[in-house]
Amino acid sequence: MVIGADGRSSIVRQRAGLKVESLGAPIDVLWFRLARRPEDGGQTLGRILPGKIMVMLNCEDYWQCAFVIPKGQFELIKQKGLEAFQEEVATVAPSVRSRVNELREWNDVKLLTVLVDRAKDWYRPGVLCVGDAAHLMSPIGGIGINLAIQDAIAAANILAAPLSQGSVSTEDLRKVQERRSLPTRLTQRLQEFMQDCVIRRVRQPTALPTLACEVSAEVSVP
Repeated sequence: MVIGADGRSSIVRQRAGLKVESLGAPIDVLWFRLARRPEDGGQTLGRILPGKIMVMLNCEDYWQCAFVIPKGQFELIKQKGLEAFQEEVATVAPSVRSRVNELREWNDVKLLTVLVDRAKDWYRPGVLCVGDAAHLMSPIGGIGINLAIQDAIAAANILAAPLSQGSVSTEDLRKVQERRSLPTRLTQRLQEFMQDCVIRRVRQPTALPTLACEVSAEVSVP
């Protein structure tokens, strides 16, 4: 029995020949770190300005920052120069203006290509994919890990008895997908809605001319 839990570029999914349905995504994310100072506070911060979105995740010694950009625009941003990007970051998050020079080169900024997809079937005889290997989620909400853990729990509950008896059937694997398919589809549909009706509009500077807000939240990891 092989479990494919090898993420967004799953080799198990590829080798098993699982067909994938792409749902598309209008955004990409630029991923980088900035130093965190004691006076910053402990909340995870979301900054929204007309045409710009940035999320800052509290990682104790640093902020893990996610800067939302339109799909496929990273090369255009790079052409404008690193200083221009630093100024964009400082405009969205003025509290870190003195730290944007920590982005010394483009290698300090990683492109996260946002993809949303799901395999038509998560399994083949003797093979089951879970998590991003079965259904790639948008980073919106940071819930991909939650879906993956829930997949693993469902797989364990359904397959424990057949595994203990030394035989797992294709029907057993189908039951895992059947258990997890509805919450996966509903979550992806919600993410599509947020992308299409919220983030896409925020990425258009004229769509929300009066919007300027900051959202903060305490995040705990069990």
